[in-house]
Amino acid sequence: MEPSVVSANEALFRPVRAGNAFEETVERLLQAIRLGVVGAGERLPSERELAERLGVSRVTLREAIRALADAGYVVSRRGRYGGTFVSEVLPEPAARATGAVDAAGFEDVLCLRYVLETGAAEAAAARTLSPADRQHLTGALAEAEAAGLGDYRRRDSRLHLAIAEVTASGSLTTAVADARTRVNQLLDRIPLLEPNLEHSNAQHEAIVDAILAGDSGAARQAMADHVDGTASLLRAFLA
Repeated sequence: MEPSVVSANEALFRPVRAGNAFEETVERLLQAIRLGVVGAGERLPSERELAERLGVSRVTLREAIRALADAGYVVSRRGRYGGTFVSEVLPEPAARATGAVDAAGFEDVLCLRYVLETGAAEAAAARTLSPADRQHLTGALAEAEAAGLGDYRRRDSRLHLAIAEVTASGSLTTAVADARTRVNQLLDRIPLLEPNLEHSNAQHEAIVDAILAGDSGAARQAMADHVDGTASLLRAFLA
């Protein structure tokens, strides 16, 4: 398994807090699914491994998996090649909410995302990337470009997480994953616009090209343009 992918798993499958072990276990598993770290049809790590990495009992883990299975996110299979697999077709996001968005929380999410993701792009471009890192980025880019409307948000999220991964900072990858989860909660409230997706894909390509070229300034600016565009759409629909 490539080092960058291991980094993503480590960022998401980290110990939960004891006070809300079940709820946080569900949250971590859903993050891994919704951000595309474990793709549709792929198997989650074994129960023993997941329980150890999350710092929970296998009973708690099984309860969390059962809840996700009931909600349609995973399926459990028995036998030699069994385990817990992400559903081939994931449930649709909840119906778009109506009503006002908390202004302070809204701007907090957008500010955090801007700082984290522009910094991640800059830091990624400043590193000497391994062939595996470069392949990881270009693969995530290709999957985002090829994604249909139903799968676009996960593939988009996976690309942004891949950029954080190749910085080689586990803490940054964790922070980007958490921030992206909050951003996706806002994005799920607005429609997917095909012209915007085309523009977004072009911006993704510019970001990845700058990172692969080792141009930190261009990578930071390309990411800034990209996240500013998303922020503008969110403000237009929700603010």
